[in-house]
Amino acid sequence: MSVQTLYTAATGMESLQTKLDVIANNLANVNTTGYKKGRANFEDLFYRTYEFPGAQDQQQNYTAVGTQVGLGSRVQSVQTKFSQGAFQDTGSPLDVAIEGNGFFQVQDPFNGQSVYTRAGNFSINANNQLVVGSAQTGRLVVPNITLPTDTTAISITADGRVLVQQANQTQLQQQGQIELALFPNPEGLLKLGENLYQVTDASGAAVTSNPGQQGVGVLRQTFLEASNVEPVQELIDLITTQRSFELNSQAIQAGDQILQLISNLRRS
Repeated sequence: MSVQTLYTAATGMESLQTKLDVIANNLANVNTTGYKKGRANFEDLFYRTYEFPGAQDQQQNYTAVGTQVGLGSRVQSVQTKFSQGAFQDTGSPLDVAIEGNGFFQVQDPFNGQSVYTRAGNFSINANNQLVVGSAQTGRLVVPNITLPTDTTAISITADGRVLVQQANQTQLQQQGQIELALFPNPEGLLKLGENLYQVTDASGAAVTSNPGQQGVGVLRQTFLEASNVEPVQELIDLITTQRSFELNSQAIQAGDQILQLISNLRRS
């Protein structure tokens, strides 16, 4: 039925519009530190069944296949891909990248709960506390780390120890320990924006440990993890999505032309 063609193709166009939105967001964040790209997944809708597979005909023979017509598609999910991004050498001692699995823990200043990030662009606030930079406000690293006011140099080791050198001293003193969090299902984390994630029932509870232990990655000082978006692949997806959108629009045009022919039969 041509009317059904219009509705079916419309579901395809709506799904593809969502995929275009995902691709646009990936490209917009190609330079966002620690950003993890999204991928739109699709599923087909239910089917109008005219004949079930295995039905018996008048001779009691079983049909090999049935007759089913699908009614379109929809977005099943937008999946986050947590593959490792490239490392950028910044030369800043407060820039830290995670090599491997894990998330930095930071404190939400509004409710005091822990949120998580892959962006390790740390800085020091007015109270000499280690924070993660943000457009809104600095968020304290968890566990909290406070540096002496006379700190002249800072070293963050691969296993997360924060060592500082103070004025008139030659020995490094440990001032804190950075811990990383792992989740049974990181793709179930809720994206909050500002490079932050929040735990959900789908992600499972956070399991914290020192870097390099229990499957957690290690830290790399003076590096930042770049976005894992591959611009060339995104552009290819953009082209194929655009062409698929055009094909669905052509299906709508074809259905409309058939309806127009039917409506003109009486006039002939």
